Amino acid sequence: MNSSHIAMFSVGTHGHVQPNIEVIRELVDRGHRVTYSIPEAFAELVASTGAEPRIYTSSLPPRDEPGAWGTDMLDHLRQFLADSGRVLPQLLRAYEHDRPDLILYDPVAYAARVLADRWQVPDVQLSPTAVGWDGDVDVEESAADRWLAVNQLGLGRQRGARRPRRCIALISKSLQPHPDLVDSSVYDFTGPCRGRSTRHGDWQRPADAERVVLISLGTIYTHAPEFYRECLAAFGDLPGWHVVLQVGKSLDTDALGPIPENVELCEWFPQLRVLEQTDAFITHAGASSAHDGLACGVPMVAVPQAADQFTNARMLERLGVARRLTKEEATAQTLRKTVLELLDDPSTAEQCALARREMAAEGGTRRAADLIEAELPGR
Repeated sequence: MNSSHIAMFSVGTHGHVQPNIEVIRELVDRGHRVTYSIPEAFAELVASTGAEPRIYTSSLPPRDEPGAWGTDMLDHLRQFLADSGRVLPQLLRAYEHDRPDLILYDPVAYAARVLADRWQVPDVQLSPTAVGWDGDVDVEESAADRWLAVNQLGLGRQRGARRPRRCIALISKSLQPHPDLVDSSVYDFTGPCRGRSTRHGDWQRPADAERVVLISLGTIYTHAPEFYRECLAAFGDLPGWHVVLQVGKSLDTDALGPIPENVELCEWFPQLRVLEQTDAFITHAGASSAHDGLACGVPMVAVPQAADQFTNARMLERLGVARRLTKEEATAQTLRKTVLELLDDPSTAEQCALARREMAAEGGTRRAADLIEAELPGR
């Protein structure tokens, strides 16, 4: 098989990089030269796949400043559009003498769409979240379309911001709203693309733990001392229970008060590895976390914080694998009651097992790489 130059363009947040990183590793293993445009903070992760990091300077807020991101999708969109405007000239310089054969891009890496159009290079979107469907036109799409138009990118009705030429959705179809209205000529669902669960670290369940619960709000919305205190009150010192509590880097743990002996507190855990040995998962329902829970067949309590997490939480509840709580509802009493009900409900266990089997059958990393290679010129 001939080697090609494939260029990936993403944005500097874990939720947009981690879902595609194993696909990049697979493409490199197949002999392709892959460059990956990303801020410096992700250069080491990208380099670990064998791809070449192409570093740009980003204006996105750091993950330890969640308030700077806002709370809804339009707030996030404004951040990504402003960042794309600053990134575009950097990318034009970086690739001036090294045009790729194929462009891969995250949905909010809008500058990549401009590059593909200017260079007349085929492009494939790698979506870490739900994709657009017939009739799904909103203010988010309109605002992004205006940005693309300003940059002389006339895509037309069928190629608006959320209507790519070709898209590989790195999510399970079970988390896609209205899957029957998604254009199958444009979109393919591969399920999440995972590597070995121990690649980013190992974790072992304590031998004496009768139940293990993992609690995590992801990597951005982690400054939540009130929520963590409710979790400690719900499960701390509960006989037979072991609590894994991820609090991120921005939290002053002194604000949590005394930490019960059965609580394992840390800034970060190898989430997938922990979930493989966990009985219940209290999560913000970010796309990556939702998929990790589904992949491991773990019942979830979804407490969404912002953006697409609310949609993901509803989809998980509809699948019968989770219960959804608002931030206000997530008190110690309600959290404990909800988790215990989930674990005692045989239908929840059945639905978790079913979702796990269905997601495993979607193909994952190898299928995503196959679909990408099919888009290379001359294939």
